[in-house]
Amino acid sequence: MSSLTVEHLFSSLLPFSQRLQGLIETLAIDLSPYEADHIALRVNNTEQAKQLHLAWLAYGDEISNNMINGRPIVVVKTHEALTFGEWTTRCVELPYPGDKAYPEEGWEHAEWVIPSQATTPEALLDDVFSLFPSLKAQWNALGEKGVKVKLSSPSGEGERLANPTVAFKAKGVCIKLHSVTLEQVIESEQ
Repeated sequence: MSSLTVEHLFSSLLPFSQRLQGLIETLAIDLSPYEADHIALRVNNTEQAKQLHLAWLAYGDEISNNMINGRPIVVVKTHEALTFGEWTTRCVELPYPGDKAYPEEGWEHAEWVIPSQATTPEALLDDVFSLFPSLKAQWNALGEKGVKVKLSSPSGEGERLANPTVAFKAKGVCIKLHSVTLEQVIESEQ
């Protein structure tokens, strides 16, 4: 098992943000006007996830613990904002491990809210293209730049709010764009 701790995660926010910034530059998008909704971890061991889950509760309050795609995903709203690069967030998402093993444990993705009325990933992508024409212009070349793209509509048990997502992954980090905040999705479960 790795020795991943909350303190290690705090100290790794800067390199995580630098890798995110590299991906943002590759995508040629400007996310500075948009809200960083949350950041997410990846761990490969259930015991490690349990330890981190408990440890994060010293830094914030659990606002969700829901089954999504067959595994628990915990969301902690921190008492103090976490800063990564030019962004801040107060929500940390900790998915418990599933069938997939990650090559690197720690921070894996950040999500931004892109205001949109879209209810499908395809409609959200159209809105993203209208906001970022430079992304649309290079869309077919992203694979050659090492960027994987995924359109999805993740949902948890009891969610009643559509949450279409456009995700970009490269070099061990992922940027996800979606139309509503994680807290709005959690509220829809009530």
